[in-house]
Amino acid sequence: MLAENGYETVVFDNLVYDHREAVKWGELVVGDLNDSVALKKLFDENDFDAVFHFAAYAYVGESVENPEKYYFNNVANTLNLLKAMREHWVNNIVFSSTCATYGEPESVPITEDMPQNPINPYGATKLMVERIFADYHKAYGLNFVVLRYFNAAGADPDGEIGESHDPETHIIPLVLDAASGLRPDVKVFGTDYDTPDGSCVRDYIHVTDLASAHLLALKHLQAGGASDFFNLGNERGTSVLEVVESVRRVTGREFTAAHTERRPGDPAKLVGSSKKAKDILNWKPQFEDIDTIVFHAWKWHEKKEY
Repeated sequence: MLAENGYETVVFDNLVYDHREAVKWGELVVGDLNDSVALKKLFDENDFDAVFHFAAYAYVGESVENPEKYYFNNVANTLNLLKAMREHWVNNIVFSSTCATYGEPESVPITEDMPQNPINPYGATKLMVERIFADYHKAYGLNFVVLRYFNAAGADPDGEIGESHDPETHIIPLVLDAASGLRPDVKVFGTDYDTPDGSCVRDYIHVTDLASAHLLALKHLQAGGASDFFNLGNERGTSVLEVVESVRRVTGREFTAAHTERRPGDPAKLVGSSKKAKDILNWKPQFEDIDTIVFHAWKWHEKKEY
């Protein structure tokens, strides 16, 4: 999307999850945020206007088991990045945060001014970076937009790029695996929540809509807009069982949804208000319907090589 809008991009990635083939619209520099020499070289050789910071470990369960890994990568390495930015007078950053910073919400839909009480180290690391940005803004004049994602889903509508995780933990690819016969079933963790059908309700946002919000956030900063925090969601909840039924409709395939016990720490309902992003960034999601999100994910899923 940046390339389509006339921006030149450089991707700095350690390829720990090896998605080299995803860098189709800009230069790839292989490096790690823990390497200050590589960061200095990157900034010395490029005259950057802004940084999009996506680099993080993002498996909640792993963060509980190995918090050290998460604090080093997600927090300490962000400080390395900010140091390189300061030394090269790059003052604009757009950051991928998460609804996990809220923890168990007091009510839904979740607004940006609600208390942030993360219940796992992953969410805690993202919240720490948010606080670092606020402190750097006051002390050093860093300009930032923090985007708190809800459940990123779908794929590029043209099928150029899509989700590919190993291990896979996101519900839509897992259900599509079951529909493809790549898994014997899909696990539904808990069907006794206080929700209409008893399964967890989440707010699924199409990846293309996420991308458009990042572009608008960049333009906001370049126009002198105030540093701020924004939720990105669809403002509508879809239950796990509704996702299962959507996949059955879109694919026309039958598969087993195995009902099992709740996972610890799963809130019953997470739905975000995106009113602030709509009002300030003039953001408008294009793909809000769950069947459309699943359809684009399915097109990508069928194209992937296994």
